[in-house]
Amino acid sequence: MRILISGASIAGPVLAYWLTRHGFDVTVVERAPALRKTGGHAVDLFRPAMDITERMGVLPRVEALATGTTRMTVHREGGHRPIRVDLAKVFQATSDRHVEVMRDDLSEIYYDAGREDVEYLFGDSITGISPDGEVTFEHARARRFDVVVGADGLHSNVRRLVFGEEAGLTTFIGAYLAVLSLPDSLGLDGEAITHLGPGRTASLYSARHLGEARAVFLFRRDEPLDYHHRDVSRQQQLLRAAFSGMHPQVDGWLAGLDGPGPFYFDSITQLRLDTWSRGRVTLVGDAGYCPGPAVGGSTSLAVLGAYVLAGELAAANGDHERAFAAYEREMDELVRRSRAFAIGAARSLVPASRAGVWALARGGQLVSALPAGVTRALAKLNTGGVRMHDSMRVKDYPAKAAA
Repeated sequence: MRILISGASIAGPVLAYWLTRHGFDVTVVERAPALRKTGGHAVDLFRPAMDITERMGVLPRVEALATGTTRMTVHREGGHRPIRVDLAKVFQATSDRHVEVMRDDLSEIYYDAGREDVEYLFGDSITGISPDGEVTFEHARARRFDVVVGADGLHSNVRRLVFGEEAGLTTFIGAYLAVLSLPDSLGLDGEAITHLGPGRTASLYSARHLGEARAVFLFRRDEPLDYHHRDVSRQQQLLRAAFSGMHPQVDGWLAGLDGPGPFYFDSITQLRLDTWSRGRVTLVGDAGYCPGPAVGGSTSLAVLGAYVLAGELAAANGDHERAFAAYEREMDELVRRSRAFAIGAARSLVPASRAGVWALARGGQLVSALPAGVTRALAKLNTGGVRMHDSMRVKDYPAKAAA
C-alpha cells in the first residue's frame, strides 16, 4: 500500500516512521529544497509525545539538544524591580515528563529516525489530487497513491486542494506570534529575559548548543491584522508598531529585523474543521487541527496524531475509510481540549491589563518559591488546565505487516 505525505517538518517524519514500521510504502514530498532551517522557535514535548519519541529510539538525542532554559528574569512594563522565576519548577508543575527543544532540531531528529526507509522528494509540491489517488506534482511525474496525508502545517496546501480555500476554516483567537534570530550577545546560558506589559510580551532565550538567541514576541489584537502570510516587510512593520516604546532592550531586539537572521510571523489561529478526512485524503497535526501556535501544545498534539493515524491504518489493514474514522474518534476529544486550553493560555500569557501582568509575574514567582512537590500535587488536581497535555493517553499499536 502506497502512502504519500505532504510536509517534512514534525508530523510528516513521525508519521512516515510509524507507517514504515507497520509495513507501508511511504513517500514524503516537501516544498523546501531540504529540511527547513529557518531559525524556528523552541517547542515543548509533553509526556505523551515523549513516550512516542522514546519508542522511536531518539529520546536521548532530543534530550541532548534540549534548550536548557531553567531560569527567567521578568521585567514588568513600568515596574522597577525584576522578578526571578524558576522555570524548572514551572515545567515540573505542568508535566511529569517534558523537554523544550528547538523546532528545527526536532524535525531533523525525526527525519533521521526513518529516512532510510522513506522516499523523500524535496523541492516539490502537490498540484492536484484526484478521487482515485492520482497525484500531480509541480516537478515530478504524476503518480498514484492509496492514501494522501497533509502534514504541511497551518497554511496546508493539501487542505486547500481538498477542502477548499482556508478562509472560513480558521478562527483567530486574539494574538500574534513573531520569532527573530539574533546574536547571543548577553551570554544567556540557561536564562530567559522577558518584558511583560498589557497586551504584549517579548522574551529572549537561547539553547546550550546554539551560537545565537531567539527573540519571541506575543501581542494581542481584537481583530485580525491586514497582511499576507508571505509579506515579510508588512509583518515587520506591524511588529515594530506593536512593541514601540516598550523598553530600550526590546527596541534593541527589534533592531535585529534589519539583520540577516531568519524571521517568523503568524497569527495564533485555530483550525476547527468538522472532519479531517475526505476520500483518500486526511490531515494530521497543524494542517488538520492546529489549536494555536505557541499556546496549545500543537507540537505534542501533532506527534500524537501522527502516531495514532499510522496505528489505525495498520489496525484496519490499510482500509483507509475505517482507519480515518477511528483516527478521528481517537483524536477528537484531545483536539477539543487542546483548543479550549489554547484560548485560555493565549489570554494568560499575554494579559490585557496591568492587573493581569502583575498576577502572571507573581504567579511565576510563587511557583518558584514553593517546594516542587507541592506545586506538582496542586497542578495534578486540574487535568483540564496546566496538566491537560499529560492527561492524554498513548494507545498501543503493535507493529504488524500491512495488507
